[in-house]
Amino acid sequence: MKYKLLALGVIGIASASILGFLASDASAYRGDYTQVGPNHTEERHAQMQEVMETKDYETWKEMMTEDGRTPGVLRKIDTQEKFEAFVQAREMALEGDTEGANEIRESLGMGQGQGNGGMRGNGNCNR
Repeated sequence: MKYKLLALGVIGIASASILGFLASDASAYRGDYTQVGPNHTEERHAQMQEVMETKDYETWKEMMTEDGRTPGVLRKIDTQEKFEAFVQAREMALEGDTEGANEIRESLGMGQGQGNGGMRGNGNCNR
């Protein structure tokens, strides 16, 4: 009986540790643009910078869904018009207007970002 309880305890602790690690890894970059996502590379970052500067919604959408990914941000930013507002919020945050950036993010249904106003990177959760 003691061994069963010990085994269940060890399994429970291991499971909680694994879940905690996965949750902290996933939430470390979502909404906090000071953190890089799991798909970050310097090449992708440069491409994303170009997409943001040219406001190229279709390319952004393709980049966000490559490798079969379906990030939640695509449910909010689903038109060229919304993408332009998204880019504007990014630009405002980079210029230090985090309050204005967060107002735009809220109007897009994204809520406020985290860490440094939530818009320090490239405007997508996979910076």
